[in-house]
Amino acid sequence: MQDINIKITDRNGVTHAVVAPTDMAMNLMEIVRSYELAEEGTIGICGGMAMCASCQCYVTSDHALPAISEDEDAMLAEAFYVEDNSRLGCQIQMTPAANGLEVTLAPET
Repeated sequence: MQDINIKITDRNGVTHAVVAPTDMAMNLMEIVRSYELAEEGTIGICGGMAMCASCQCYVTSDHALPAISEDEDAMLAEAFYVEDNSRLGCQIQMTPAANGLEVTLAPET
């Protein structure tokens, strides 16, 4: 088991240093929910299927993440507050390569 350290800035501008497991096939959206960093019912509404953009975040660290899938790209094309560094948290897996990742949650739509 290897845990990684990531920083998540919530929608109130508070930055949280959290520990995320890499051996449980979790994604960033699930980490945000497990640490209760967003109000209940405001993140991961579709259950992590890249169908709602409620888990949109801005990647603020310099991490080489996997390429955006067609589904993620299509969802971001319909989302509000999209920036060049926008990603869906449900599509960012917690792997050793994500150690040090820093993200800011996008405003609630």
